[in-house]
Amino acid sequence: AKKKYPDELRERATRMVFEVREQTGTRTGSISKVADQLGVHREALRTWVRQAEVDGGQRPGTNTADAQRIAELERENRELRRANEILKAASAFFARELDPRLPR
Repeated sequence: AKKKYPDELRERATRMVFEVREQTGTRTGSISKVADQLGVHREALRTWVRQAEVDGGQRPGTNTADAQRIAELERENRELRRANEILKAASAFFARELDPRLPR
């Protein structure tokens, strides 16, 4: 899926939110302020900030690297299950073909 915002903008926006929080000493309003400045949707920026906090260890959750690894493993698992089903079907087909008791 194509991303609506480039990665550079995401990184810059999250960095700006953390800078605003540090300068003002408060968490409220920083996301909406930066979102309005950069023309980014507030909820998108809020999601990026939450993920940056998880990646930085400031918030509990699954970090980006782990989420990517999990997705890769799930994809591989689906492929292996599919291959396994194909092999089971093929072995059943050939077992019927080789069984002398069954008519062909």
